[in-house]
Amino acid sequence: MGFEEKGGLDDPTHSKAMRRAAHGQYATGVQKRLGHLAMIAFAALVSGSFSLGALATPHLGPAALNAARFVIGIALMGIVARAMLRRPIPWPAAPWRFLVLGGTMALFFIAMFTALGMTDPVSTGAVFTLLPPLSAFFGYLFLRQVPRGLVLPSLLLAGLGAVWVIFRGDLDAMRRFDVGRGEMIFFVGVVGHAAYASLVRLYNRGEPALAFTFWTLLATGLLIGLYGLREIAETDWLALPGIVWITIVYLAIFTTAGTFFLLQYAAMRLPASKVLAYNYLTPTLVIVYEGILGHGWASLSVMAGAAVTIFGLVILALSPDG
Repeated sequence: MGFEEKGGLDDPTHSKAMRRAAHGQYATGVQKRLGHLAMIAFAALVSGSFSLGALATPHLGPAALNAARFVIGIALMGIVARAMLRRPIPWPAAPWRFLVLGGTMALFFIAMFTALGMTDPVSTGAVFTLLPPLSAFFGYLFLRQVPRGLVLPSLLLAGLGAVWVIFRGDLDAMRRFDVGRGEMIFFVGVVGHAAYASLVRLYNRGEPALAFTFWTLLATGLLIGLYGLREIAETDWLALPGIVWITIVYLAIFTTAGTFFLLQYAAMRLPASKVLAYNYLTPTLVIVYEGILGHGWASLSVMAGAAVTIFGLVILALSPDG
């Protein structure tokens, strides 16, 4: 069974639809398509952060960078939520829910940057491809979502294409892949990220989407801030070059407030296995952005892997929900 949302973010019909979604039902028609489009936009925004992030990270530590983006992202989401709801953001029932949700995402960000200091981006990218199957596992564990039909085969196909792109079509590089301490740390973070999509549906109590996103962002930012308190205090913020602030603003608007909202929006409309499958688009979109920026295009072999990923995701989008 599906649901059709009729009202806006603060409309009673919206809350009813969200409660039905939290009980295992999925969107149909326009709302289903919007869920898929939300995750395509999510992947596009996240992918765009890699090129900017590479320019900023030599000047600022990862904990400080993430703390700054969350401060701005939380403030922005608070302003937008207040304006759209036309009333103060309501204090949530059972605030512990947001500490759990924020904890899963804080774990992911902390593990990612810790791992990047111990291993290379290619290795972390390979571990990241475990995200969609792990999300399918948590979808079953928390919500009893059972992938049907072509969902699992399409996940496998898209994942194989993503791995091919990550390793640049180099079979020797794939064979040399070694699971070390950095990869294991990042795997723990990926597990946290994978659990998030299912926990959003499990913990949602019909709150307006913007309010739900605000409280999740706030909890995530607080936990990251506590983790990186020393690095934040030691940063000379006034001496940072302009590219760092451009990166922080982009991350805050698009890959913090924006992506948290898009992920929450899609998670209330689609099964967890489908929501996070769109992360497979990230390496493909990075190739596109790098080419547009004049940093060179990938080989035809790598482009073929990207095409396989896209084909797998098209099959996934067209397959029945379950």
